[in-house]
Amino acid sequence: MYLGKFGRSVRFAMAGLAMATSVAGSAYAQSGNSVTLKWALWDWDKVAYYKPLIEAYQAKHPNVKFESVDLGSQDYQQMIATQLAGGSKDIDIVTVKDVPNYTNLVRAGSISDLSGFMTEQKIDPASFGGLVDELKIDGKIYALPFRSDFWVVYYNKDIFDKAGVTYPTNDMTWAQFDQIATKLAGGMGANKTYGALFHTWRSTVQLPGILDGKKTLAGPDYAFLKPWYERALALQKAGVVPSYASLKTSNTHYSALFFNSTIGMLPMGTWFVGTQIAKVASGESKSKNWGIVKFPHPDGVAAGTTAAQISGLAVNTNSAHKAEVLDFIKFVTGPEGAAIIAGTGTIPTVRTPEVTAKIASLPGFPQDQASKDALQSGKSFLEMAVNPNAAKIEVVLNRAHDSIMTDNISIDDGLKEMTDGVKAIK
Repeated sequence: MYLGKFGRSVRFAMAGLAMATSVAGSAYAQSGNSVTLKWALWDWDKVAYYKPLIEAYQAKHPNVKFESVDLGSQDYQQMIATQLAGGSKDIDIVTVKDVPNYTNLVRAGSISDLSGFMTEQKIDPASFGGLVDELKIDGKIYALPFRSDFWVVYYNKDIFDKAGVTYPTNDMTWAQFDQIATKLAGGMGANKTYGALFHTWRSTVQLPGILDGKKTLAGPDYAFLKPWYERALALQKAGVVPSYASLKTSNTHYSALFFNSTIGMLPMGTWFVGTQIAKVASGESKSKNWGIVKFPHPDGVAAGTTAAQISGLAVNTNSAHKAEVLDFIKFVTGPEGAAIIAGTGTIPTVRTPEVTAKIASLPGFPQDQASKDALQSGKSFLEMAVNPNAAKIEVVLNRAHDSIMTDNISIDDGLKEMTDGVKAIK
């Protein structure tokens, strides 16, 4: 069924082919009989990897057709919940946008448990960099991540050279990051150079606190964040990083300061790689001599440990084509699908040496070895742990973060506000 103004139908030609494969322990025949899989997603015309994935899959399974159901990115969570409500069979493949979206779908019973499928198909959880374990709800997995942006540090080599400071490495602690940033900072007025930037997102201050794997931003106690806020405010007061208030008031995007060669180091996600490459090519970014290194780590935590965001694939609980959907999910989330995704300049969850090499070979990507190695992350922790109240928790944390960073409230009072606010969520 075509979903009117919420769906865009895309069909691909097929031919008959007889072959059989085992999916989730039961064989399904790929005969000349066609099967149409309806895929709920967003931004069909903007996302580069949808069509290549479908075309590569159909090369092996020509009897499978796909119909995209574009629900838009802004309201995707609400739209997918609406489409799946009441046991609807109008969607087969469900794209999971983020943790709040994932937990809402699981809570509603809209997507199927994939734990048995993973076991029967011998899908190694380790290939997902620890993110599968992060997605467990009561010991079960309901979606497999196919793309994952993770945090790294972008740096301007010209600023380092001018200051006579050695480039950062892929084994840099946060204490070393702060020392380097302090050395890079200098100048005044229009010639002011900052050592680093903490963008206005709360994650730029809070994420280092969860990298030991023992703490979570889902709460309920946030006292562990105190040293990270003390650090951020101290660097801000010393002029090593721009003030939060000025960034917020001027609505300055993090990219603008990096493009203008105003900051030496920028902790940011891998989603910025493609943008930086494109802006250098167009001349909009003056930071032409740049590189990336792995996200810094706290003392005692392994180098390469980072925070990540995920997009996953799941099966509509009421789909009439579960076996076919599972086979497609296995393809997309495996090495072959990862290589296709990487070829579009997008970071897949499975990052084999071949996949990493493909991204590193993109025109405009820094060709130093450290930048290439930075694409192979270690243990990854979700920015927001799986929690049914994730969306409400975000509101509480963002409000208190803003108050702390603008000196409208003390660190202790701000963390208490976070703790009390999250505990009060029903």
